[in-house]
Amino acid sequence: MSTKQKDSDESPAPTRPAATGPVVKFDDTGIINAYANVCNVSSSREEVVLVFGLNNAWERDASEVHVKLNSRVILSPFAAKRLSLLLNSAVQQHEARFGVMDMGVAQAERIPTK
Repeated sequence: MSTKQKDSDESPAPTRPAATGPVVKFDDTGIINAYANVCNVSSSREEVVLVFGLNNAWERDASEVHVKLNSRVILSPFAAKRLSLLLNSAVQQHEARFGVMDMGVAQAERIPTK
């Protein structure tokens, strides 16, 4: 009878988790919710500006459409790219669950970057 244990029977030594950076805690006290069905985007070298609003024109043949703008978010280009990736992922997950959304317009071809 052998008293020797197999290596696989030994429990591994406890290890500390790898450092992944600080823990982020979101404080949503005082947050304001706003509904938007219109969004416009403009940009410069230093910033990307998102403007959100509400289109109350429910009839398609209206001669004038009034959009009440209610929020403006100004991002650095890096934050805008992160937002783009997050939104793309959210849309892909939504379409995987509920089906592809037809936007009613041809998808724009991607503009090559230099």
